[in-house]
Amino acid sequence: MSEEGVRKVLKTFGLTEKETDVYVFLAKHGVLKGGEISKQTKTPKALIYRILKSLQTKGLVESTLEFPARFTVVPFENVIDLNIITKQEEAAQIAAQKKELLNYWQKIKKVGIEPQLEKFTVIEGNQKIYHKLEQMIKETKNQLSTVSTVQGLLRADQFGLFDFGSGDPLKSKITFRFLAELSSQNIMTMKKLLKVLTVAEFNFEGRTPELGLNLFPQMTIRDQEEAIFFITPRADVPATKQEDICLWTNCKSLVNAFSAVFEELWQNSTDIQRKIAEIETGKQTPKTCVIADSKKAEKKYWETLQSAKEEIILLTSSEGVIEYWKQMPLIEKWAKSRVTVKIMAPIMSENLEAAKQLSTLCSVKHVPPNYMQTTIVDGKYLFQFKKCTLEKQPLNSPLHFEDTLYTNSPEYVQKTKTMLLEIWKNSNSPSADNLKSIFGTGARSQARPRCAGPADSARSQSAYFPGAIRSPGPEGTFHPLPPADSANKGHYAVIEIVDEDPQGKLKEQDILNEIVDAQKSLTKNKPGAMRVYSSQAIAVLHPPDFFKLPPILIRVHHIEEYSTFGGENVIMINLWLETPSGHAYVPVAVLSNGSQAQVKWGKHLEAAPAGRNVQVAKKDELQVRVHGNTMFAGWTVPIRLDFSEYILPPACLLIRKC
Repeated sequence: MSEEGVRKVLKTFGLTEKETDVYVFLAKHGVLKGGEISKQTKTPKALIYRILKSLQTKGLVESTLEFPARFTVVPFENVIDLNIITKQEEAAQIAAQKKELLNYWQKIKKVGIEPQLEKFTVIEGNQKIYHKLEQMIKETKNQLSTVSTVQGLLRADQFGLFDFGSGDPLKSKITFRFLAELSSQNIMTMKKLLKVLTVAEFNFEGRTPELGLNLFPQMTIRDQEEAIFFITPRADVPATKQEDICLWTNCKSLVNAFSAVFEELWQNSTDIQRKIAEIETGKQTPKTCVIADSKKAEKKYWETLQSAKEEIILLTSSEGVIEYWKQMPLIEKWAKSRVTVKIMAPIMSENLEAAKQLSTLCSVKHVPPNYMQTTIVDGKYLFQFKKCTLEKQPLNSPLHFEDTLYTNSPEYVQKTKTMLLEIWKNSNSPSADNLKSIFGTGARSQARPRCAGPADSARSQSAYFPGAIRSPGPEGTFHPLPPADSANKGHYAVIEIVDEDPQGKLKEQDILNEIVDAQKSLTKNKPGAMRVYSSQAIAVLHPPDFFKLPPILIRVHHIEEYSTFGGENVIMINLWLETPSGHAYVPVAVLSNGSQAQVKWGKHLEAAPAGRNVQVAKKDELQVRVHGNTMFAGWTVPIRLDFSEYILPPACLLIRKC
């Protein structure tokens, strides 16, 4: 033992710091006079003599009979024996008086039930800590829960804490649950501990954390009534010399809070026996859980993606496409490693450029925005992300990691993979067709006659132009089909998109004022002119291959009541067909609820197949509504497609301005 150890023992015997110093000094220098001790220790002589007198009283120092007296220490082994005997006698005396002391205490104790005070206590030193743990174990009635290291459990066994259930039938009914991080380095220690727990004759369950969960803090909770938390010792102190520090409390709110932490860790952990089998055999057992902590879920997700070896299937949101586009270095890594990547998401104007760039390294397809966001890695690991309500987060939100479902169950992963591959099979690659490519950058249309002709030739070209749309390009234009009769050939116009609000400053009230002014102008100056005020929307659809249909362009018009021909809802169906000028979206069918629809649209579209296929719907069979930047169109009657036996069944569209 070192000098420090001797000093520590002397202090436990009741010596002060100065008394300890003098005792150790005398032990080192032999027999000395008081003046010599004072001179050599540079301590006042009066103080030295007071200390020597105290040490003599305690039986630690002896003096000679000469004058001046000389002093020497009592051998240390005698000091130890003396104090052991003294302590034993004191303990025996207290034990003998225990009954009398308790009886007296009951007499002076305040009568009545006192409310339990919530306390917080710091406990220092392993001996005191494990004594407190022993007390907690003895008072346990139902359940003891602990989070510890394997080394911590081993130390608890060394202190005899696992012996409390032996031979006690009541204690054997207690459930002991522990969480400890298991690894290949400590597996043998854990197996020995499990044997000890089996012999202890009480119920126990052990688990080890998964998914990167950290077991912090180390703690023990008794019956949700009290808890003790270990403070991590200094890393630079050897384990053999570490003295733990604990915080003990019976504060209900704190105990309940840490009980909830324990339960979450417990739910997301693996049975200890199963984990041992995994480590020893190298075979992973199925695991399904919900990761509540978003940071832990996100970490686990990206770590799993980075470890991909063969295939990744991603079903995500429109914003999710942008998130993966930001991870282009990882995408490039997958491409170099020949990892197949399939991305399915709603492709919109906001993410079209990101989708195009991703398509250079992996496969990207368009799907509706109402699927659960799901990722499968190597056909082994599956993540599904909780879809937030619209009040909390937009439908097309990025990955939302809170409450992420994770599983490596082969059956569940395979069934979900089969479903995703079916969705992939029936989906299409992002189309080059979009509103900007078809309309250019504008918002309104005007007729530009190619050659002179009758007055009504120009007027016939309106916002609902009759012609086909050529292959979309950077400056999309409308190319009407020529009139059917040879007499009017050449008297047709190209309808161009004109942007009257390039700065985006035009407001709804400005549009209304323009309409009012236009109506006044018609009344005063051009009584014979025709005007149409309408809201329009276009949707380009790519039917699945088994439909055997070409791409479809659906044009929806909501024409206002104050237009020349009154109010009307119109749906025009265009199909991608071969024309003398090349492929174009050709009008093939019209559905309208206007009173003069058959005559008006038949004449207006006489150069196109739709001129022979105008269908009239009742008011309640066709509805078009505009709300802000969203248009709803729904029809309850089938729309015949002129060129084949196929029909467009009753359906609805919700088109949002991009």
